[in-house]
Amino acid sequence: MNEDHVLVRVEGLKKYFPITRGILIQRQVGAVQAVDGLTFDIYRGETLGLVGESGCGKTTAGRTILLLYRPTAGRVIFDGVDLTALKGEALRRIRRRMQMIFQDPFASLNPRMTIARIIGEPLRVHKLVTNRKEEIERVQELLRLVQLNPRFINRYPHEFSGGQRQRIGIARALASNPEFIVCDEPISALDVSIQAQIVNLLEDLQDQLGLTYLFIAHDLSMVRHICDRVAVMYLGRIVELAPKDELYDHPLHPYTQALLSAVPVPDPAVERRRRRIILEGDVPSPVNPPPGCRFRTRCPLASQCPDEEPVWQDVGGGHWVACHIASR
Repeated sequence: MNEDHVLVRVEGLKKYFPITRGILIQRQVGAVQAVDGLTFDIYRGETLGLVGESGCGKTTAGRTILLLYRPTAGRVIFDGVDLTALKGEALRRIRRRMQMIFQDPFASLNPRMTIARIIGEPLRVHKLVTNRKEEIERVQELLRLVQLNPRFINRYPHEFSGGQRQRIGIARALASNPEFIVCDEPISALDVSIQAQIVNLLEDLQDQLGLTYLFIAHDLSMVRHICDRVAVMYLGRIVELAPKDELYDHPLHPYTQALLSAVPVPDPAVERRRRRIILEGDVPSPVNPPPGCRFRTRCPLASQCPDEEPVWQDVGGGHWVACHIASR
């Protein structure tokens, strides 16, 4: 891929949440380093997976890329435009081209609004329709696109199942004709029988509409199915990024190796021969992360590493890693 294929470029992205004390006069005494220096590209038409343990900063990264959170530092460049330099009307105009599918379909839909109003809201905000009739027709078209009955437009969210609600969330995201969608664990709250249907729908929509996805998840088997490349995140930083087959077949970072060793294999004979990597200790606090390598407190190879922070580097074939051992 060359520069012309890059749709989203993230450079040194940081998002810190301040910790304050005091009642009448509050002062900052620290910060939660939720996202700390992310650098990567997302190419047009691809699906980039972002995986890691709960609390590692995946969702915060997705929201900061869309500027739902203003970054503490760094840049997000969308189709050649630096989003961090935009505010007000200029940012609102370009936001039409970026949307988000939220994790919880039960919390992300307003229970007091009908489906027609929920899906039609982006159409009104971005002035994509001129009258009510045109809005209703577009909403019905979007419902068909996500394989729901268009006659459901006057129903409320509580009248739908979890899978149907997530389809409504997808239809809302598609209403503004976006090019880039952040999928924030869109299947984790659904029954296993429904998850494959939603993933297949996302793949079909990508092929049909030419969409680009950032797919945030913790199900590594599903990530390998849907994604083209995978980034592994630990304590606010990306520790490894590679094409999916390269990452799953030749993981370099000890944390990636530990994650993949926990993925069940359907073949009992292979499962019995596999070596599980059990990480000891807990994830450090993002308020006070360890110096140098963030993974050093749990890494079985940490005794062989220097104290400085590992360099983020390409080891060949688009395989990036931040590890003292792996880059030797």
